[in-house]
Amino acid sequence: MLWIKALHIVFVASWFAGLFYLPRIFVNLAMVPTDSKAERERLLLMARKLMRFTHLLAIPALGLGLWLWAGYKIGFGPGNGWMHAKWLFVLLVLGYHHLCMRHLRQWERGNNHRSHVWYRWFNEVPVILLLIVVILVVVKPF
Repeated sequence: MLWIKALHIVFVASWFAGLFYLPRIFVNLAMVPTDSKAERERLLLMARKLMRFTHLLAIPALGLGLWLWAGYKIGFGPGNGWMHAKWLFVLLVLGYHHLCMRHLRQWERGNNHRSHVWYRWFNEVPVILLLIVVILVVVKPF
């Protein structure tokens, strides 16, 4: 079980690294002058590759988490309300991941209308989500 936990932590951390950095690329894209097509295309290429890599990291992170939950019964039974809250926040992380995909598609179509300041705030969401999930798992407040 400890190997599964260790791998789960590594893949979650790696998945979040992608979710931390992708919106930073969006910040940079929002700051690119309209006449700088080469810079825009380079940043879009980086964003596409990072999104693909982030998808690949999310799959084992979620799979290993499910294995710990269902296979080893971590979070089952009374007194494990923290696990229900964790699942809620995992769903929110998946929603954020999906939003990143939608924003990337908007950038690819040239339909972005958000400022670099908006993306700077958007970039803080996964930090807050990760903080909450770690507190739930480590502290188990309920």
